[in-house]
Amino acid sequence: MAFLRCLCLLPGYKYTFWMRTANYSKKNGILFMPLYLISRLMMNRYQYRYGICIPYNTRVAEGLYIGHYGGIFVNHEAKIGKNCNLNQDVAIGATYGGKSPGIPTIGDNAYLGPGAKIIGGITLGSNVAVGANCVVNIDVPDSGVVIGNPCRIVSYRGSKEYIVNTAR
Repeated sequence: MAFLRCLCLLPGYKYTFWMRTANYSKKNGILFMPLYLISRLMMNRYQYRYGICIPYNTRVAEGLYIGHYGGIFVNHEAKIGKNCNLNQDVAIGATYGGKSPGIPTIGDNAYLGPGAKIIGGITLGSNVAVGANCVVNIDVPDSGVVIGNPCRIVSYRGSKEYIVNTAR
């Protein structure tokens, strides 16, 4: 019952459900092709409706939580750990030149505040909190809290106060 309620009412959950369904059906062969096509259709619909663009083949561990939808963009090569919380206007993208080329890696229990940007070969450790409108241009160690543009580490209290823990 809770599953159906979430699937019907929560836009982030709807998108995540169809994203994971597309990933599963693509990996499991030709028999699942109709389910794959339906899931991609639903993902495209919700991508435009809710402004969430996380490709189905992105490596996202369990517990992804999208609290506020709109303007969320994730590169398909990014790696996202368990219980990651994304807010509106978050961008996780790649760069192919500059100071830190590559793809972002985000650890477990990360909180990315509204407007956070993680671009390039940046590694966020586990239990990291990224403040609103923060542009992360350095690696952040475990339990780091970063704010600002460019970002700076302000404490090592971590993200435990901010995380909506959906994967148990």
